[in-house]
Amino acid sequence: MKNAMNAADSRKPDLAHVRFWVFDLDNTLYPASSNLFPQVSRRMGEFIAGHFDVDLEAARAMQKHYFRQHGTTLRGLMLEHGIDAQRFLDYVHDIDLSVLEPAPALGAALAALPGRLVVYTNGSTAHAERILDRLGIADIFEGIFDIVAADFVPKPERGPYEAMLKRFGAKAETALMAEDIAKNLVPAHDLGMTTLWIPGPVDWAAEGAEGEHVHYVADDLAEWLAAHGAPAD
Repeated sequence: MKNAMNAADSRKPDLAHVRFWVFDLDNTLYPASSNLFPQVSRRMGEFIAGHFDVDLEAARAMQKHYFRQHGTTLRGLMLEHGIDAQRFLDYVHDIDLSVLEPAPALGAALAALPGRLVVYTNGSTAHAERILDRLGIADIFEGIFDIVAADFVPKPERGPYEAMLKRFGAKAETALMAEDIAKNLVPAHDLGMTTLWIPGPVDWAAEGAEGEHVHYVADDLAEWLAAHGAPAD
C-alpha cells in the first residue's frame, strides 16, 4: 500500500475476520471537537507548575519535552523526577465532562460489532470509565487496558500491545485497532492487526499517516462502524 489514505478511500473494508475490537479513548471514542483533552493538557501544565514552582509557560515547555522524549508527560516525570504516577493521574483527569454528549449512534454501531470490544488507553482506567459512562457506552466493552496495566510504558512501544492481547486472550490477526494518533498504529500493524485511523485537528497526530500501517481512515467513527463493522445479513 503506497498511500494508505488513498487506498482507504478507494476500497470497501474487509472486516469479516475481525472478532476483537480495540479502541483508543481520547479523541477516538469521542470527537476531538469536544475539546475535552485540552482540559487534561491544561491540568498537566498546572500540575508541573505547582510541583516545580515554575510559571505556566515554563511548565508547558517541560510538558512538551517529556511528551516528545518519553511518549507521555507522565513517563518523563516518572523517569526523570520520580513523580508519583497515581497522584499525577488523579489530578490531570479531574476534568469537566459536561462538554461530552451521550453517543447513542456510536453505541448502536459498537453494540452491533461481532466479537469482543476493549479500550486501550495511555490514560487511566478511572478516566476511561468516566468517559464511557458519560457517552453511555460503558456496558459494551469487556475491559480497559490502561497505562497502569502497561506498566506505565506508553504507546507506541510494542510491548504493551503484546501484553494487551495476552491479557484478553486475543489474536492479532483477528483484531482491529482504532486510534487517532497515526504512529500508534505501527505496532498494531506489525503484530498483524487491522488498523483504523481517526484523523483530528492536530497536525502531529497525523505524522506517518500515509504509511502502510494505516489500513483504513474514518472521519466519523460511528458512521464508519455502522457502514462497515456489522456482519451482513
